Amino acid sequence: MYNSLLKKNEYIPGVCNIGPEEIKKRRQTGWIGLIATVALWMLFIWLDIPRIWRLALFFPAMMSAVGFLQAYMHFCAYFGFASLFNFTEIGKTQTIEQSEFHTKDRRKAWQIIIYSVLIGLTVSLIAYSRFS
Repeated sequence: MYNSLLKKNEYIPGVCNIGPEEIKKRRQTGWIGLIATVALWMLFIWLDIPRIWRLALFFPAMMSAVGFLQAYMHFCAYFGFASLFNFTEIGKTQTIEQSEFHTKDRRKAWQIIIYSVLIGLTVSLIAYSRFS
């Protein structure tokens, strides 16, 4: 049922607040973050940079997670906090007026942020502790 709701390209509080163009943009962000994470990690190893610097992988890894999670969930965290949605072209948003919808959207936005932080932490700690 969840997937069938998402294919309708309509706002569903706490479930879906972006359409195909916005999803594509989030997926691109995910790929950019992933490529940056892998490239930096390899560079740190190749140049024998002190291990502590590997913790900096948190940032591109989190960026990647935010992008991929938003694309997968069809939900923009920023829009969730700002009470917005968009199913048309990039940059054209609509405002959500119902207060009960704001609560659902903020909950989903926090879920995306928390998951992304945990993924970023996991990647940076793995890079720090392993794979000299």
